[in-house]
Amino acid sequence: MEVVVFVQVFQGPVSDAGKARSALDRWVEELAPGAEGWLGSTAGVTDDGTLVALARFDSEEAAMRNSQRPEQGAWWEEMAALFTSDPVFHDSTVVDADVYGDPDEAGFVQVMQGRSKDPDRVRELMNAGDPSVWQGFRPDILGTLSVGHPDSEWTMAIYFTSEEAAREGEQKEPPPELKAAMEEMDSLADGEPLFFDIRNPWMHRPD
Repeated sequence: MEVVVFVQVFQGPVSDAGKARSALDRWVEELAPGAEGWLGSTAGVTDDGTLVALARFDSEEAAMRNSQRPEQGAWWEEMAALFTSDPVFHDSTVVDADVYGDPDEAGFVQVMQGRSKDPDRVRELMNAGDPSVWQGFRPDILGTLSVGHPDSEWTMAIYFTSEEAAREGEQKEPPPELKAAMEEMDSLADGEPLFFDIRNPWMHRPD
């Protein structure tokens, strides 16, 4: 995954997953060529009809310039009409991307959202250690994208080779060097996280 500096997350229930995908495909075809700094996006609709999308940019300024384009405003009016309630937005420059393979080849993406008692410590734990150990433990994970939000909230997208491989990996016992860090991160969770399973992920990136 590219060097990502800014991520915009938007989500909400939609009336028609097919129309939502068509709208996003049209954005890539018609608006993406003029969206300077756009690096790619991950999106999809869960089984209960919730659209979750993460758009990556190389700077906050680039994302803001894109939002101010008249054609972007017109496109969003059409997209917004597909939501059955007001969508929720999270913008962030607190971004960490770890890549172990090609996330765009993921057959299953799980988006998690929650709140932490100590976001800085969690980020430190996530960025510590030898990446090859994690890759050896969970070869089914192609990459992760972690995004921090105000009020100690966060979003994390995990890119898996397949849902079957992900479920198998969940049952594995982590090696000692990972287990301690994972247990400490669990202890820093403020409440239970939310899970959004995207079984048919839509991946887009510039040509």
